[in-house]
Amino acid sequence: MIRRFKEPAGRYLTKIIGQDRFAFAMTDTSDLYDLIEWAKRGGYQGSNIQFYDFTNGNVYRPFEKKRDVIYADPAYFDGFYYILQGDYADKKVRLYKYMPEEVLELITELNLDEVDLFNMRLAGDKIHIISQGRGMFNCYYPEKFSFSIEPNETVTLVEEGKVYIDAWIEEGWDDENDCATDDYKYYGKVIVKDFQGNVISEEIGSLYQGQDGTWWIA
Repeated sequence: MIRRFKEPAGRYLTKIIGQDRFAFAMTDTSDLYDLIEWAKRGGYQGSNIQFYDFTNGNVYRPFEKKRDVIYADPAYFDGFYYILQGDYADKKVRLYKYMPEEVLELITELNLDEVDLFNMRLAGDKIHIISQGRGMFNCYYPEKFSFSIEPNETVTLVEEGKVYIDAWIEEGWDDENDCATDDYKYYGKVIVKDFQGNVISEEIGSLYQGQDGTWWIA
């Protein structure tokens, strides 16, 4: 049997890790950093975020579409959904706590000129606002700290005073001939650092979050 949401619109739905009631969709594929590029071309028409309820088929829109406003992927924590909103008109990045038909609460807001929008997103079991790129990792909320990272490192999780990083490792590549040798290896490594960027531990593996929210090293 095929069921239909009450407002089919041809959107691509993405499940939200840690729960199974809602999926979300964006009205376009731009991300927060695109606000800067759009501003150079006269501004951005605005996008919107929608929540699709698998229990009753309802579609929820916590915000009205607004020019120069864009959203990052939402996250789920402790029974609520968290939404990161970039507003180029007001020069703000805002974090909202949300539950359809129950709660829409502003948690914090950041000045646009004090953050790096490049790869800005929500991360961690406890919600953190982070960004990374150009050789730096930044955390803006709830703690504020930063440290340098390597090009092959990607921050995946911030939890209990630790930053978990997925790093890809490539060995046995012949740079002169631009090809793999017989000894070629490509694998992941999980690196754990403190908030000052000091390495606490590292091991071979890759971080993966199951649909129920639990984290695994694969």
